[in-house]
Amino acid sequence: MKVIELAAKLGLKVMGGQDGLNKEVKAGYTSDLLSDVMGNVEAGSIWVTLQTHKNVMAVASLKDLSAIVIVNNYAPDQDLINQSEEEGIPVLVTSDKAFEISAKIYNLIK
Repeated sequence: MKVIELAAKLGLKVMGGQDGLNKEVKAGYTSDLLSDVMGNVEAGSIWVTLQTHKNVMAVASLKDLSAIVIVNNYAPDQDLINQSEEEGIPVLVTSDKAFEISAKIYNLIK
């Protein structure tokens, strides 16, 4: 499933990285610890987190992720949005809790 399709089905707000909306989502990972994500996420995954700073994009780029979903309606920092535009990795926002959106994503991509 493409990021744009997943975002539409789940009502996710696109905050940046529109050039990457046609990337395929192959898996998902939920964590707020950057080192955990770096050590365990698969390329092509969508990452669910409450982190909103630009270091999130550094990890997403390093691990070749498809998109980032920020939970609890937290607003991404402008630096993160700017970096998402440069990297072409979408930053999406939801009002859902991490557990809820992770389950929804899993059910769509399984």
